[in-house]
Amino acid sequence: MRVLQLSAELFPFIKTGGLADVAAALPVALRDAGAEPRLLLPGHPALMHALEGAEALAPDTAAGPLLRGQLPGFNGIPVYLLAHESFERDGPLYGHADDAARFARLGAAAVRLCEGWDLGWAPQLLHAHDWHAGAACAQLAWSRAQLRSGTRSLFTVHNLAYQGLFPASEFPLLGLPAGWFGLEGVEFFGQLSFMKAGLQFADQLSTVSPGYAKEIQTAEQGCGLDGLLRRRADALHGILNGVDAAVWNPATDPALPTRYRAGQWAAKAQCKDALRREFGLSTSEGPLFAVVSRLTEQKGLPLVLDALPELLDQGGQLVVLGQGEEAPRMAFAAQTHAGQVALAQAFDEALAHRIYAGADVVLMPSRFEPCGLSQLYGLKYGTLPMVRRVGGLADTVVDCTLEDLEADRATGFVFERFETADYRRALERAFTLWRKPTLWRQVQRRAMAQDFGWEAAAQRYLALYRNLFQ
Repeated sequence: MRVLQLSAELFPFIKTGGLADVAAALPVALRDAGAEPRLLLPGHPALMHALEGAEALAPDTAAGPLLRGQLPGFNGIPVYLLAHESFERDGPLYGHADDAARFARLGAAAVRLCEGWDLGWAPQLLHAHDWHAGAACAQLAWSRAQLRSGTRSLFTVHNLAYQGLFPASEFPLLGLPAGWFGLEGVEFFGQLSFMKAGLQFADQLSTVSPGYAKEIQTAEQGCGLDGLLRRRADALHGILNGVDAAVWNPATDPALPTRYRAGQWAAKAQCKDALRREFGLSTSEGPLFAVVSRLTEQKGLPLVLDALPELLDQGGQLVVLGQGEEAPRMAFAAQTHAGQVALAQAFDEALAHRIYAGADVVLMPSRFEPCGLSQLYGLKYGTLPMVRRVGGLADTVVDCTLEDLEADRATGFVFERFETADYRRALERAFTLWRKPTLWRQVQRRAMAQDFGWEAAAQRYLALYRNLFQ
């Protein structure tokens, strides 16, 4: 199966969230499962500088020059970069005045490849990721309607809340018939929606967890698109993201001061001591809690801040890595509770690894969470997740109830409502378990034994790809 993966991000070259991790790990897993994947990405400077053996394909005025080459770490999987000047900007990939034109251009490049632009290879399937690639699904549908391509498409929603909305005046950039801007097209309350383009015109749809696939069909979490998603429910699938063991493995992780496996708790404690020193935290017998996330309301930071006094009163400490709207409040908390609370306002991949290894609990009290990767990294590193029962968090963490402790199924702490009171009760359960070291170690072992590798996800994607041709 020849598969073209279309994404705006790719770890470790350009990353704003979990999309980059997925875009990097899935093609490798697909190749190992017998598929023939290739990647198409915008020509961001970090990617352009890393591209090896670049060959220029024939230029195309509708998209821009396309380069074919390879990137280090991807073991020979071919990569296409759209080398247009609009992507040749250092700094953030999104938030530019011409984003509609830039990502319409990226979609057009994907369609050209589906139409045979690379004479040596054409994809049977286009796998488009998130709103940045949504226009490509509509553009491909128009190409198929004109009998220029037979490529099928799958559109994966990573976060429905980010929809790629632009003024209706930008619609001509997509090169679609005028009638495709409307209720049954790409129009969303008078605007152009790249997300809706993918949901409306892709042959199949997927999200990054089974729970989220159900939730986005409701008015509460459907972001105004729940009606369309319910109408396309038969085409909507939830496939849980995985963890790349080559990147996230405490036994081999080069970012850690001490590497460890399940049962090597003294080595994990050394990671905790090193993390405390790095952040200037005092010595404490209590648990170390961590947040590695965007510091936003959606990620539950108001709950963390509201219940911070209880966390500290019981001997806990908190280390936070991230940026966002709640950063000023978190910075004030770090100043007020120096030695107990620490904040790093940065994007630092190596530091994130050290935090997952050194902390005892990773906090993810999200309002909504399509899949979540922090809880998966926490499980992998024996750092117990505290999560709200929503989306992929509900799919991956088992609460420390008496029944699940007895059955050795518990892997973390789960609460129901997006309310401080519920979150506080989860904190209390964490401290109660912390005071029972034997049980805490049992839950750590169970957490680290969870298998959320990409192999199972790749097989599910392959089955979905094949169903498109039956």
